[in-house]
Amino acid sequence: MPKRLPVDPSVLLILAGCVIIVAVGGIFIGNFFTSAYLLQQLQIASFLGILAAGAMLVILLGHIDLSFPWTLTGSAIIVTTIGGATSSWLQDLAIPLGLAFGLLIGLINGVVVAKLRIPSMVWTLAVNSMLLGIAIYYQGEHRPQGQAPELVKTLAVGSTFGVPNAFLTWVAVSAAVLWLIRGTRFGRLLFAIGNNEKAVFLAGARPERTIILAFALAGLLAGFVGILLAGYANQAYQGMGNPYLMPTIAAVVIGGTSILGGRGNYAGTFAGALFVTLLLSALSVIQISEATRQIIFGVLILAMLILDGLRRRDA
Repeated sequence: MPKRLPVDPSVLLILAGCVIIVAVGGIFIGNFFTSAYLLQQLQIASFLGILAAGAMLVILLGHIDLSFPWTLTGSAIIVTTIGGATSSWLQDLAIPLGLAFGLLIGLINGVVVAKLRIPSMVWTLAVNSMLLGIAIYYQGEHRPQGQAPELVKTLAVGSTFGVPNAFLTWVAVSAAVLWLIRGTRFGRLLFAIGNNEKAVFLAGARPERTIILAFALAGLLAGFVGILLAGYANQAYQGMGNPYLMPTIAAVVIGGTSILGGRGNYAGTFAGALFVTLLLSALSVIQISEATRQIIFGVLILAMLILDGLRRRDA
């Protein structure tokens, strides 16, 4: 029998794509080869990577969460509003309340999808729209007031021994997600439900609990990213999560996770986040329009969907 590679071939392919982007960028742009620039890209990739980690948990189930753009925006608004309060004890509640908001939205999504069987795409898109409306109703057209707590700014823009704290945070989150996926019953159920939810139910398990927990974790991670982005910009602004919708899904799908659920690996998602970040950076440097970027991500996602369909047909 041929030996299996210790790393999934798709991950190696994505990493090769990252090397190609850096190499081509270094030749034509120049600063792609500098350590400062690459460390900056790791910092920026961390926000996308943590979002993709939560999105992957839901996609493995065969569901999707489209509410995270305004979930993270809501958490950012909460943490900057409370973080700018005059009372010190109230400032201490900024981060817990920001995380609690993300967790609450995730729990609501999970309960509705698991218990009421409403399609996750429809429900979470509606929730995203409602959160947008609530934010506009609450603040009008004005920018949210306040500032991020010092701890948040340290996590988002600080560094340890030259390595961005945001990247170290992403590594820690990745280790936890990898353990959940590969080392727990919850992780095994994610794949099983994604492949055949009815079979899991007939086997005596409770798919609803796993679905609720997956959406809750996705919401929690989205809220955490909103807090980090608030620290990165030292402010919150309406729609700050919108640019992350397509790149997050692209990172997960490019990483080899089937959009229909039941198959995927976190190493691919990690590499996918790096690839998407470098690609976005390259497109930005050469001044590709936003419309063209969206087309590129759409083509990438469609290409991976077609490839996944061909794999399933040949299986």
